Amino acid sequence: MRSVDRSLRLLVEKWIRPTPATPVRVIRFGRIPSSRRRYVCVEALLPAAALVIYFFLHDDGTWHVFPPAVERPAMSVLRLAA
Repeated sequence: MRSVDRSLRLLVEKWIRPTPATPVRVIRFGRIPSSRRRYVCVEALLPAAALVIYFFLHDDGTWHVFPPAVERPAMSVLRLAA
């Protein structure tokens, strides 16, 4: 999937469907302290309640509603030629 297909604007439109009556605004953005990865929190004031969604930037440049996987230490075995 191209990164344009996962732009922040398209995901906000997909998940929230803003209209003039229910505008969307960014209420928080920054980096996750442990991984330094970017996030954006958007809010829409709907008639029933406020809708708040966090979006996370992944390594491939796409935005998702779930955080990227945490890189964990890995070990492997290296065979040396005899």
